[in-house]
Amino acid sequence: MSKNKQTATLAGGCFWCLEAVYENVIGVESVESGYIGGNSTQTNYKEVSRGTTGHAEAVHIQFDSESIAFKDLLRIFFTIHDPTTLNRQGADVGTQYRSAIFTHDDQQINDVKEIIQEITEAKIWNDPIITEVTPFDQFFKAEDYHQGYYANNSSQPYCRAVVEPKVAKFRSKFQEFLKE
Repeated sequence: MSKNKQTATLAGGCFWCLEAVYENVIGVESVESGYIGGNSTQTNYKEVSRGTTGHAEAVHIQFDSESIAFKDLLRIFFTIHDPTTLNRQGADVGTQYRSAIFTHDDQQINDVKEIIQEITEAKIWNDPIITEVTPFDQFFKAEDYHQGYYANNSSQPYCRAVVEPKVAKFRSKFQEFLKE
């Protein structure tokens, strides 16, 4: 991977929401939905959905740091989901829906700390940020039907009720990072 190519791995509820947003961000070259942070060496959607594996639904993002900084990806992340609720995003409840950042190096750890402080001081959320910050481990790509889910199923009720508002929030608050 070249110096400008970096990876971010984020969990903030349903991976369909994060994927739908980050696919629209300048500098993002790929977004892959999957599972991370669990206690088994392999997993799948059915197992993760039960909430017994410890995995979170997450996205694995490849991006060009010349076009968008990791800190800006974090600013988007902390705005489009609620980082103050434990193991829940709206009606989605369970450890698989937790807010988490899986860091790839020491610089990302420092950036996460800085952005959490920035978001806290800006009082964007009334409650404290409880996002888990953990070193990256093994990421499992989700089944093919989860990849590009919103793009392929935008009229589905869950997409209209849950994914669409997060995409709209991103588009309204971060126009400068929107792909043309």
